[in-house]
Amino acid sequence: MELDLSPKFAQRVYGGDGGSYYAWSPSELPMLRQGNIGAAKLALGKNGFALPRYSDSAKVAYVLQGNGVAGIVLPESEEKVIAIKKGDAIALPFGVVTWWYNKEDAELVVLFLGDTSKAHKAGEFTDFFLTGSNGIFTGFSTEFVSRAWDLDENVVKSLVGKQSGNGIVKLDENFKMPEPNKEHREGMALNCEEAPLDVDIEKGGRVVVLNTKNLPLVGEVGLGADLVRLDGTAMCSPGFSCDSALQVTYIVRGSGRVQVVGVDGRRVLETTVKAGSLFIVPRFFVVSKIAAPDGLEWFSIITTPNPIFTHLAGRTSVWKALSPQVLEAAFNVDSDTENHFRSKRMSDAIFFPPPS
Repeated sequence: MELDLSPKFAQRVYGGDGGSYYAWSPSELPMLRQGNIGAAKLALGKNGFALPRYSDSAKVAYVLQGNGVAGIVLPESEEKVIAIKKGDAIALPFGVVTWWYNKEDAELVVLFLGDTSKAHKAGEFTDFFLTGSNGIFTGFSTEFVSRAWDLDENVVKSLVGKQSGNGIVKLDENFKMPEPNKEHREGMALNCEEAPLDVDIEKGGRVVVLNTKNLPLVGEVGLGADLVRLDGTAMCSPGFSCDSALQVTYIVRGSGRVQVVGVDGRRVLETTVKAGSLFIVPRFFVVSKIAAPDGLEWFSIITTPNPIFTHLAGRTSVWKALSPQVLEAAFNVDSDTENHFRSKRMSDAIFFPPPS
């Protein structure tokens, strides 16, 4: 059975006046199930409020657009209320309770990518809501709720009966939500658009890597991530994850061409990717991308907190490490051809500007 690696777009799962929740389905993107990866997006309109919930999966959240507020409660900890904006990455370990709110006119959109190896359904996130028409209060009997929280029966009926929203609601214009605390952002979020660059190649591209050094919580999530911005018509060097990690890529902006080569040197994917699409590169498969003239930007998670990549072009590529005689024998070419091949791409770059 051949792998279907073609990029897919998210489908709407639920929503209302306050916004919508979208997800990628394993039935449409089989690699989600095979790789135990979940992917979803939350889009909130003005005064949209995503009700408090926890998930069966550890995740990395990435703010694709807009500004808003997030509430985060780690197990046995107090609530942290942080301002979020485009480019923010947030690590969400198991057991964390979150809520999301948008008070601005512009839509707030948050991407979630995570590990579903311990989830109820492989390749899918399952959220458990604390409130709402499908929240935990609606499942328990009045007696249980009354005794657990020491409440009168009338109060219990009011709490349960007024929860008409499902997952996302729209709050009144004058309702005051908690204000963000600047100190709460420390160690909770990293803005990938403002963080120091790990790679910066003129007319090539830029990379910010999310790992345990700049956001320690990703160690608890068990995932690494990066934001890559490729300039127009530039190329990202062919490479692969050499520590058996899967690479899950969401196209944030622009478009470009992608090729993936797998077992026996077979090209298993050749396609054009566009903003909003998501695809997965299997373990050890080699991937390369070329941006369209308008550039290409993507956010990826890698299924290890400190990923290691091997690039097959540039001065540090494996070709440069192999001795000339080995390459001559392996390629079945003469020394002049081998020397010409070796002398190209002598920089450390993983991004290559377009030919002049």
